[in-house]
Amino acid sequence: MSASQTERVAAALASVRERAGPPAPTALVLGSGLGQIADAVEDATIIPYTEIEGFPRATAPSHAGRLVIGRLHGARVAIVQGRFHLYEGHPARDVALPVYLLRALGAERLIVTNAAGALNASFEPGQVMLIDDHINLTGANPLIGPEEPALGLRFPDMSRAYDPLLRFAALEAAEAEGITLRRGIYVGIAGPSLETSAERRYFASAGGDAIGMSTVIEVIAAAHAGLAVLGLSAITNEATGGPDQEPDTIEDVLANAARAGEKIARLLGRLLAEGVR
Repeated sequence: MSASQTERVAAALASVRERAGPPAPTALVLGSGLGQIADAVEDATIIPYTEIEGFPRATAPSHAGRLVIGRLHGARVAIVQGRFHLYEGHPARDVALPVYLLRALGAERLIVTNAAGALNASFEPGQVMLIDDHINLTGANPLIGPEEPALGLRFPDMSRAYDPLLRFAALEAAEAEGITLRRGIYVGIAGPSLETSAERRYFASAGGDAIGMSTVIEVIAAAHAGLAVLGLSAITNEATGGPDQEPDTIEDVLANAARAGEKIARLLGRLLAEGVR
């Protein structure tokens, strides 16, 4: 019989506890092209996933696969530099495992970032979208299976999956930094194939503004664990499915993610420096 998620979290925690140091109230999950944010962490303890009990390998492009703990803009943080995805063949419980470990390391809030295509025709590559809500179209959920009360409620409420106070703080930080912060609904799919033009038009008609292959599983786990969540999407490509739709390349996606990542880094810097910790 496979280990329960509670047992897996305990084993992962035991493997890093001595190196992790004091609790890290703010945790971050960095998406494609956004890993450079972890390079600014001071007094960093860096733990490769290969040294964390039960963690799979991170195989997605630009995902370093390491846990970084230290100080960022004066705040103590724990950063997952490289996430796991369903399209890599990982089950939802593996995708969610880092979130539960972050909670066990003292996280009270989770900032999730990702690279996303723009379903909304008014969005431009290189911009940043504040996630107001999401639509989970992955067909997966990390809570399916036996109930584990030690991790959270059986039926966690998702009506405010993205914390209103953190969203307000992000909007204020964006205004102070002179950054255009779009707002919208993130659509999560399994991938790895990109969407057809018809699918993109359908997802937009369903209320989606941006689309990607991550985040929703982690946010479900965060809600389950009682973490306040802030979500930021780096808009990497146009995904409207219109007649002028151009083919997408991973090179363009990563380049635009890096452009948006610079803005996300500035936002995070102000948020952390001003006490969103």
